[in-house]
Amino acid sequence: MLERMKSFKKIDAHSHIGYFGGWSNVGITPEELIAQMDEYNVEKTVICTYPIKESLDAVDKYPDRFVGAAWVNPNDTDPLGQIRDAVASHGFKAIKLHPLMHSYLPNDECVFPIAELAMELEIPLMIHTGHPPYSLPWSVAQLADFYPDLPIVMIHMGHGNGMYVQSAIDMAKKYSNLYLETSGMPMHTKIKEGYEKVGSSRIMWGLDAPFHHPTVEMQRTIVSGLSDKQLEDVFYNNAKKLLKL
Repeated sequence: MLERMKSFKKIDAHSHIGYFGGWSNVGITPEELIAQMDEYNVEKTVICTYPIKESLDAVDKYPDRFVGAAWVNPNDTDPLGQIRDAVASHGFKAIKLHPLMHSYLPNDECVFPIAELAMELEIPLMIHTGHPPYSLPWSVAQLADFYPDLPIVMIHMGHGNGMYVQSAIDMAKKYSNLYLETSGMPMHTKIKEGYEKVGSSRIMWGLDAPFHHPTVEMQRTIVSGLSDKQLEDVFYNNAKKLLKL
């Protein structure tokens, strides 16, 4: 099984670098993450950090391995300026929002300028999805309804709650600009369901390093029931296309 998991070329659509204390007590350096990528056949990893500087430095140092997602808080000073700089000066390819961490709703007015900037820059918006009260799929879906031309990725596709996972799939089926990302979502069968119901190009694999181990996230995808060609879409093709890599 391990060799089969490693055989698929991958793009990790969502991970972090740095050290996280408190409840998680985990951490990983850019170099440690690259070593892990090499071991498990991950060509590129989308990284995000808050504050943003650590990811700016890592993308500048390892541009062939890391793809930047500009993680901002809409209520901070000049989040739009941070995004513009990350894209123009550091080649970032996406924007990351974490409504739960920063206490706002995805469909709050504070998000609208960021969504509009994402459309201007022609990059996707990635949103942590799956925890009440701030990160529920239907709130992300309302933002997708407001901005139908903006690609929005539901990071964790509902996370650990079955009702939220099902809602993420249902909302992505309803709105063609919604995408699913698999990290931290425990139900392997929902990966296949998402692929079949939402669309073959709108679900992608992620790790969420350093919080999850690659073997766990890879095996869940491998045993989902998808064919090898479909697994290639989830592991690699879909993220490559969305992020224009």
